[in-house]
Amino acid sequence: MAQLLKVHGSQNQFFLLDQTTLARPLSDPELRALGLQLCDPATGILGGADGLLVVNDSNNPAASGQMRVINADGSEASMCGNGLRTVARYLAEKTNQTRFQVETMKADLTVAYHDDFFPGVPGYAVEISPVRFNKEALPFDQVGHERLLDTLVPEFVPGWRFSALAVPNPHLIAFVSDEELAGPVLGELGQRLNGENPYFADGVNVNFAHILGPNELFVRTYERGVGFTNACGTGMSATTLAFALTHPDQAGFETPITVYNPGGMVKTILHHHDARYTIDLIGNATFTHQIEVHEAALHDAQVTDADVTVTETGEQAAYLDFVASLPQVSAVKSK
Repeated sequence: MAQLLKVHGSQNQFFLLDQTTLARPLSDPELRALGLQLCDPATGILGGADGLLVVNDSNNPAASGQMRVINADGSEASMCGNGLRTVARYLAEKTNQTRFQVETMKADLTVAYHDDFFPGVPGYAVEISPVRFNKEALPFDQVGHERLLDTLVPEFVPGWRFSALAVPNPHLIAFVSDEELAGPVLGELGQRLNGENPYFADGVNVNFAHILGPNELFVRTYERGVGFTNACGTGMSATTLAFALTHPDQAGFETPITVYNPGGMVKTILHHHDARYTIDLIGNATFTHQIEVHEAALHDAQVTDADVTVTETGEQAAYLDFVASLPQVSAVKSK
């Protein structure tokens, strides 16, 4: 029998598969098919998920493992901050380490154990990098600018200012009122820029943020390859950097920034050293279910309720207590 875990960071939900435990690793087409089947609420188990996290041995001897991210639509993401926290916890418990590196598509990133966010809510800190602002890194085109940083883009929304950066996932960011955050524009713009469009040929994650006060935000994300999620780790990281760069009177570097989201809350710390930006993303790494499944079902992308044995960990109750302890800062609720 093989094992899957159902995990989440800020209720951004994933299935986690450690391929190093399998008799035969899945091929790339098998991974895409499994991601599509598992994550779809209609065909998967436990209500589906936002993505499939795949743990492999690293190609780099300095890293303790490799993480790949298969989105709910079968595409592969270059990074996932919320997912990386759960992979960090999984590898930390597997290897008995508290600080190490994980190989991702674009970079080997440092991860570390962090103090619990709440009783029964394990915390982990992960590095988000590299950061790029040039249009080729996202990429974007036909908006009349080489870089978007607090820039009017009438092609998107009249009168609104946008910033765009890759971390390395591409993100588009706007600072809005709470009413605009809860309104229809985010969904409409997210769908438009992730369909056939002349601006973002590869699609883009779209983040709307409402400033709550100094070093405090609420962020909602329409995620490329997924749609609305309870949280997006790289999105919250990119948005806090845009916050500090465009509102320097309200956000700073080397100090924690609190980021609320529909699924809970995280903290980020921004750094700028040697002409390089990095971001620490700190939040929960919750394991909700352990799933026993025949390995053949993984290869065949036929993981159904009849074929699995599911054990709840009990951690979700503690996480929900944590969420209940947070202030109600927005009308936007978890999905």
